[in-house]
Amino acid sequence: MLTITRELRDRIVAHARADHPDEACGVVAGPAGSGRPERFIPMLNAARSPTFYEFDSGDLLKLYREMDDRDEEPVIVYHSHTATEAYPSRTDVSYASEPFAHYVLVSTADGNGEEDPYQFRSFRIVDGEITEEDVQVVEDYPA
Repeated sequence: MLTITRELRDRIVAHARADHPDEACGVVAGPAGSGRPERFIPMLNAARSPTFYEFDSGDLLKLYREMDDRDEEPVIVYHSHTATEAYPSRTDVSYASEPFAHYVLVSTADGNGEEDPYQFRSFRIVDGEITEEDVQVVEDYPA
């Protein structure tokens, strides 16, 4: 299960909406080994595409060096789908290289429903296998 603060969830959704109609992407880092998402890091979609996302290789290298310096790891790797449901595509699966990360997808597609204007779903993707997991939204993490 992914446990995430309401603030972080809202920031991911806001990024997805702001970049629409292009896909948004980013990372939420946390202390190494904690599994706790804490630091929101929106990234630029280098592909600038409504159907595909790609992290800029230079930005990604800089991010990993920064996480190493801070003893962090990518707890969440997120991106948006602008015209389809929040479910990993074959391309998403092929790019999933962090076996311990939660892969969060946000759908900003029309037709998600007025009461639920977006979908926010989390998956584990390991060796090409997709497993959806529950998302628990909390106000704060326990001390």
